[in-house]
Amino acid sequence: MLNLERLRTLDALARHGSVSGAAEGLHITTSAVSQQMSKLEREVGQQLLAKNGRGVRLTDAGRLLAEHAARILSQVELAQSDLEAQRGQVAGELRVAAFPTAARGLFPAALRDLRERHPALRVRSREQEPEQGIRGVVRGDLDLAVVLDWHNKPMPLPDGLVKAPLLDDPADVALPAGHRFAGRDEVDLADFAGDEWITWGEGEFCHEWLMFTLRSKGIEPIIGHRAAESHTQLGLVAAGLGVCIAPLLGRDPLPDGVATVPLKQRVRRHVFVVWRADADRRPSIRAAVQALRAAGESVGATSESPTAASAAS
Repeated sequence: MLNLERLRTLDALARHGSVSGAAEGLHITTSAVSQQMSKLEREVGQQLLAKNGRGVRLTDAGRLLAEHAARILSQVELAQSDLEAQRGQVAGELRVAAFPTAARGLFPAALRDLRERHPALRVRSREQEPEQGIRGVVRGDLDLAVVLDWHNKPMPLPDGLVKAPLLDDPADVALPAGHRFAGRDEVDLADFAGDEWITWGEGEFCHEWLMFTLRSKGIEPIIGHRAAESHTQLGLVAAGLGVCIAPLLGRDPLPDGVATVPLKQRVRRHVFVVWRADADRRPSIRAAVQALRAAGESVGATSESPTAASAAS
């Protein structure tokens, strides 16, 4: 009989494409991955891995078995979800991730609420950018991820994921307190055509959104500095090094020397949580979504839609 943990290792290899990636996703050593694969090859009597330069690749037999492993593991997930739902207990382990400002603005309240209400549930959290969070949920490395898109640039979601809105997060422009526009009631993005922007890392979803939005207004942005973390961006603004977009979630306290001004064309991030459809019935998923929505309401923003996905109801 095929060993489920060894099939899980094979599935991780197929999804991550390397022994080191599979080890990281499974939170085990690369040696453990190699040992599991050696045992699985002996079980099936066929070679599943072949050397590929300095790495490995799946053989034809390996790819065939990996396809079956993915379906088997999905059925196991469904069975676990059904058993959890029948038992009705919020227990076990839940692995969650959020982009940095959501981790700071939502996780403290939501995870405290889960610990107080459901002491048998063990939550493990991490910060990850939205694209990484979505990939983690698809691969099975995460149970939930808090992600975002913008009012004019949706985040594409792979098939097989469920989402529920948490809040709409308004964003202002943050600028040095001595900036010529610091005292205005509102500004237009076009007002900053000659300013240096402090933005996210190249290729990140929020950076691409900013480039798309500015260019759609005929502005070729001047990028002065890049920083993944919003408070680092605000620190650079405080030093007079440029301006940045400053969403409300996780923003406070503002550093001394920084002013924020609303935009005439209101800019909002849509913050939502995603999970796999085959885990939809898990009570722990439902409890976590409810805790995250309550945390979102506490920051003063409102959900985009009064109707969440099925697990939030």
